[in-house]
Order: sequence, then C-alpha cells, then structure tokens
Amino acid sequence: MTTNTSTYGTPLQAPRLEFAKAAPKAFRALIALDAASREGLDPALVELIQIRASHLNHCAYCLHMHTNDARKAGESEDRLHMVAVWREARHFFTEREQAALALTEAVTRVADAGVPDDVYAEAAARFDERELAQVLALILTINTWNRVALSTAKVAGTDER
Repeated sequence: MTTNTSTYGTPLQAPRLEFAKAAPKAFRALIALDAASREGLDPALVELIQIRASHLNHCAYCLHMHTNDARKAGESEDRLHMVAVWREARHFFTEREQAALALTEAVTRVADAGVPDDVYAEAAARFDERELAQVLALILTINTWNRVALSTAKVAGTDER
C-alpha cells in the first residue's frame, strides 16, 4: 500500500477498496443514476443538494468535490459558506432552493422522522412532478455516493475526475 501526501505535506491513507475496480457494474450503474438524476435540473441546485447531503453525512470527500464543482460552475463563496446554515441565511437562497435543501435534510435523515408532510408539500409546491422526482433521485444518489466514499475511506482532495 502506497502512502501519498496531501498538499499540506501530511500523509494520506489509501482507500480501503477501489470500489470502481472491485464492482465495475455497480459503479457504472451509480454513474448512470447520477447522470439521470441531474437531467433537467439547474446545475447550481444540483450542487447545493449534494453539498448539503455531504455535510449531513460528514463526507469530506464528496463535500470537497462538490464545493469545487460549484465554484467552477460560478457559485459564490458566500452561498457555499451558507449552505450548512441555510435556515439562518435564507436570503442567500431562492424558495425553490430552500425547499430542495429542506427535502435533502429530511430524506438524508429519513430514519429520524421520515419525510414530514410539510417538507414534502413545500417541495411539491416549488417543483413540478418531474422535477420533484429528479430532486429525489439526486438526493438518493448523493446519499449513496456519500456512503460509498465513507465506507471505502475516500480521502478529501483526491478526486481524480
């Protein structure tokens, strides 16, 4: 096992398992689900959902990747810093984004209280049926990616896309 170093000179632990190599069909299926779930959604919304779920799941690997992707897509630093506390900084986000963030939290923490009717109703009021299904698919997908990254000990800052 080789040990790489971070940009800060500290040693990086190698991932436990190279999921893409060990389970290529499952990995390709996740890639396809990811692509399908994004279809027709605003790229900024996509990144906000992925960032919030990654916060909640404590997935540094995905959080690093998606904050960088959001920056490359033109997202402001102010909004990126406010995603974790969006309820206290609602003026940074549209009503659609707020509804999507609330739904992201409910679905990500589904074991805590299910998806409350009011959260679902607000999202349903802000998105048409197809968009809502896409948002749900995206939330499910990022939660899966978070679990893959956390289970295999992916290291933040080592994304090779």
